[in-house]
Amino acid sequence: MPSTRLVEVAPERFDAWLARFEAANPDGPQRICAVDRFDASPLAVLLVRRGGYAVALVAQSALVAHKVGTRHVQSRTAAGGWSQQRFARRRGNQADELVRAVRDHLVRVLGDAGCVGLLVGGDRTLVGEVLEDPRLHGIRDLPRRELYDLPDPNRAVLDRAIERGRAVRVSVRDGEP
Repeated sequence: MPSTRLVEVAPERFDAWLARFEAANPDGPQRICAVDRFDASPLAVLLVRRGGYAVALVAQSALVAHKVGTRHVQSRTAAGGWSQQRFARRRGNQADELVRAVRDHLVRVLGDAGCVGLLVGGDRTLVGEVLEDPRLHGIRDLPRRELYDLPDPNRAVLDRAIERGRAVRVSVRDGEP
């Protein structure tokens, strides 16, 4: 039974990768089903989870400006009754403060860069709340690549997200057609 897998290749390496793939599989069991490029530059990056955030401006593969930080948002508790409601309000207030801070940092980092693409990741709900800011209306509807499988953002996660966001996604079918 054929299966399909996704391969992410850096845009700079794609032509050489494709040539090697075609040479290794002239009539072979592997076939390319689809190629998805995301060649946006400059690129706005927004990664946010309840434990932290990372915002950046990327031109080609270079990190032009960025801000990475942490904000504490209390996790769920097993308390019941009034305590449960009080902790829920506290979580809500902490999450609202996180969203406000990330919005401000994103506006400052992007400036008037004229981004043509948006890379988002982390918590889908928080990303949506950040992008509701009227100051960000210019990037809200840009072509987007989503990476919601990322851990809490830090500099290493930001670097990896940029690599994955810029990558050419190739769907490869293994096995007989």
